[in-house]
Amino acid sequence: MDTIASLFSFITTPVSWIIVQFHKLYGAIFGPDTGWAWGLSIVSLVILIRICLIPLFVKQIKSMRNMQALQPKMKAIQERYKSDKQRQSEEMMKLYKETGTNPLSSCLPILAQSPFFFALYYVLSNIASGNTVGVINEQLLDSARQAHIFGAPLAAKFMDSPEKVASLDASLNSVRIVTAIMIVLMSASQFYTQRQLMQKNVDLTVKTPYMQQQKMMMYIFPVIFAVMGINFPVGVLVYWLTTNVWTMGQQMYVINQNPTPGSKAQDEYLQRLLKSVGAHGEVRSRRKRNVVQAIVAKGPDRNDNERKFISGLAKAGFAAQADGTVAKSETVAAETESGAQGRRQQPKRQTKAKRSQATAKTAGDESDSKLSLEKETKPKQAGKPAARQQPKAGQRKGQQRPKHPSSKK
Repeated sequence: MDTIASLFSFITTPVSWIIVQFHKLYGAIFGPDTGWAWGLSIVSLVILIRICLIPLFVKQIKSMRNMQALQPKMKAIQERYKSDKQRQSEEMMKLYKETGTNPLSSCLPILAQSPFFFALYYVLSNIASGNTVGVINEQLLDSARQAHIFGAPLAAKFMDSPEKVASLDASLNSVRIVTAIMIVLMSASQFYTQRQLMQKNVDLTVKTPYMQQQKMMMYIFPVIFAVMGINFPVGVLVYWLTTNVWTMGQQMYVINQNPTPGSKAQDEYLQRLLKSVGAHGEVRSRRKRNVVQAIVAKGPDRNDNERKFISGLAKAGFAAQADGTVAKSETVAAETESGAQGRRQQPKRQTKAKRSQATAKTAGDESDSKLSLEKETKPKQAGKPAARQQPKAGQRKGQQRPKHPSSKK
C-alpha cells in the first residue's frame, strides 16, 4: 500500500494544502490540536472532492443505465459470434459507438478520486512516521500527531504494534475498538449502497448476466473493504467512511428523483406523482412535467409502471398532455356527473314498529291483490245446462225427427 501511495506523491502537496486550510478554519473553533479540527478537515476534503465529481457521477449513472439496456443485445452478439472473438469485439465496439455508451464511465468517479485517496494515505503515513510532507511542517506535524478521534490517533492502524501505538500517546485497545467500528460501518455502508441499487433501481423485467455481476459485487466489495481496512490509518478510514456515506445519500436522491425505467423505484416515484396530481390538480414542477412528457411520447412502448400511471390518471379524471401537463378528462367528468344524477336517494331509516306495520300492510295488500286476480282470471259460467230429457220407452236416443202432419190423428 505504501508503494502504491508513493506513486501519487505528486498530488500530496495539493491535498495537504487543502487539509491545512480547513484545519485553520476548524482549529479556530475547536482548537488546533483536537481530533475535531483534523477529522473535520478530512471530512471537508471528501465533500469538496465529491462535489467536483458530481458531473462524473451523472455520467456514471447514465452509463450504468445504458449498459443495463444493452445487455440483451450484447448477449445476442456473444452467442452469434462465440467462435470468432475478434468479430465479437468489433460488434461490441460498434454497438457502444452507435448507442454512445462507454463501459468505463461507470468507474470514472472511483478512478478520479483514487489519486486523492492514495495521496491522503501517503500524507497520514508520513505523519505516523514523524516526517513532514507537502505543506505540513514540523508544527503542523506535532499538532496532527496529538489529534485523537475517540481516543485513536489519526495515523494509527488496527494492525499497529503496541509500541507504535504507545509512541502516538494512545492505547492499543482504544485504537482497535475505534478502527473496528469504523471498518464495520464502512463495509455496511458499501453493502447497503449496492443493495439499494439492486433492489430499487434495476429494471426487473430484463434478466441479464449484468445483474448477476452486480449481485456478486454487492457481497464481494464489503469483504474487500473490510480486509483492506485493517491496514488503513484512522484518518483514511474517516475519509473512506465519509465518501461511502456521501455515495449512499447521493444515490438515494438519484433513485428517488430520477429512477431507472421499469424499476421498483420508478413505480414508487410515479405513485407519488399521481398522488400529487390528484391533490393539486396539476404537475407542480418542470422536472416532473418532463417526466410526464417523456411517458406520453413513448406511446405503446411504455413499461408496466408507466401504463399503470396513465391508467391511474384516467381513473382520477385526468389526461396526460404532450407538453407534460395534465387536463381534466371530459369523458370521466361526464360519466361522474351522470352517475351522480342517476343515483337514487336512499330512504330514511324507519323504526322497528313502523317496519312491522309496513310489512303487515304489504302482506295484506298482496293477499287482496291475489284474490282479485284469481276472480278476474276465473272463467265466468253461463248457468247450469238443462238436464237432458230421458227418452221414452221404445223411443230412440238422440234428437227425434218431427212427425209428418198427415200422420196426426
